[in-house]
Amino acid sequence: MESESLIKRRHPWRSDVKSSLDTRPMTHREVLTWASNISLSCAREALVLLSSDSRRCAARAMAIIETRLREDRMELSRLRHMFAFEREARRSGVRVIAGIDEAGRGPLAGPVVAAAVILRPSCMIRGLNDSKQVRPEVREALFEEISRRALAIGVGTRDVLYIDKHNIAQAAFAAMREAAGSLGLVPDTVLVDGFRIPGLQLPQRAIVKGDALSCSIAAASIIAKVTRDRMMLDLDRKYPEYGFARHKGYTTHEHVLALLKHGPCPEHRRSFLSSFQNQLVFESLDAKAK
Repeated sequence: MESESLIKRRHPWRSDVKSSLDTRPMTHREVLTWASNISLSCAREALVLLSSDSRRCAARAMAIIETRLREDRMELSRLRHMFAFEREARRSGVRVIAGIDEAGRGPLAGPVVAAAVILRPSCMIRGLNDSKQVRPEVREALFEEISRRALAIGVGTRDVLYIDKHNIAQAAFAAMREAAGSLGLVPDTVLVDGFRIPGLQLPQRAIVKGDALSCSIAAASIIAKVTRDRMMLDLDRKYPEYGFARHKGYTTHEHVLALLKHGPCPEHRRSFLSSFQNQLVFESLDAKAK
């Protein structure tokens, strides 16, 4: 009988199973919502409870939980694969590994930001990936989790004046060196996305597309991206006419139109705004519009 169901109402402020049950059965909708949101640490116990409930919604809830468990196993497998470079380094005797990446090479405005992150060997952060593959709201959540769980984090920046004086590549490398130097720990080796960092006085390994292949570099890419995005939000409040909050300084139709109307602000990279480069921008926009 439904009144004898083991699936009761779950108090929203409790995360466990046993102590979150009262005497009134959940409705069908509540059971499915409960199954979709219950902590996976309680999933096995929840399946036992559901197996004693004869309602059809219980079977559907079991399927939801089993699917979540299967997806979680796949995610943990993906993350273990993304620790392959770190495991290889540790087999050679390396203990402390930093991942380094940058954000902001391509925009027409704003700084370039680099981050260095040292993760513990057992630090599995679900959803961790190349920042470009992650939705903004997920990036923010990952930023907070990385900040809580990382062994060390360092950030480096180079502003527009430095970029225009030295070029974007040198600015990015300088920001990376600063990020590595501000970790508070000296890593035994560094994994870096793309290219080796000139002048970095540490053993390093460059990994093409490393932000999608190494958890350490992916974590650095998230920290760098979110840090830079927040800086661009500050610039948007200072220069609201350009829409920096939306495009973060990248070459969008909105941004180009704002440049044509208002001209560049002090945060625009003059070295990126030559007539030749603007011509390429418009050709690209025209092609997208067709």
